[in-house]
Amino acid sequence: MTTDSIEAADRLAQVRDAMGRAARLSGRTADDIRLIAVSKTQGADAIRPLIEAGQRVFGENRVQEAESKWPGLREEFADLALHLVGQLQSNKAGDAVALFDVIHSLDRPSLLTALAKAMDAAGKRVPCYIQVNIGAEEQKGGCAIADTPALIRAARDADIPLLGLMCVPPADVEPAPFFALLAKMAREEGLERLSMGMSGDFETAIMLGATDIRVGTALFGERPAARPTPGSGRGMIRNSRAG
Repeated sequence: MTTDSIEAADRLAQVRDAMGRAARLSGRTADDIRLIAVSKTQGADAIRPLIEAGQRVFGENRVQEAESKWPGLREEFADLALHLVGQLQSNKAGDAVALFDVIHSLDRPSLLTALAKAMDAAGKRVPCYIQVNIGAEEQKGGCAIADTPALIRAARDADIPLLGLMCVPPADVEPAPFFALLAKMAREEGLERLSMGMSGDFETAIMLGATDIRVGTALFGERPAARPTPGSGRGMIRNSRAG
């Protein structure tokens, strides 16, 4: 094994051990939780060691970036699953339906319409999560809490298969109340899965019912700091979901 393969296997084992501990505290097992390795900004050479260590489910934030690296990896490893965990523009709905196995960021009626049309055209139904703006943050995507039941009904009417709800809690505050609120919303709507929890808080998320955790940094290491867009005067990246 190469050094990269050994390091990837060690990081994966540490995350899975932590998942197991949190699951036991909530009366579950690690097999009840799906680990999504968020590979945004990572090239194929960085992803391959984690695949070789046994990870099979990956998440990407952008359609265009995923298109540049995953077709080749999926030819090499046929049993991979790819999730879109980042914000989706309506004009990319067709590309997302073609490439991804699960979409976590359905958050508005216009996107629902675009996805339903793309799924009809492709003759396939891609399971989705409805993303909730659980902290009511203007800079983040996600459906407003009050509007979520109506979007759920519309998705069901459009024959879009709904798995559950997804959220990204506000940064630098205790995430547990937001996870608990998302779990309550899911129960009320009869949805079984919760996509919540990232590198810094996935153990808390698991103890509050997470079925899918989106982990990036703990598996791949720290990413370089984002640079501001020239002329923008700021370095904010909207709606980041890697962890």
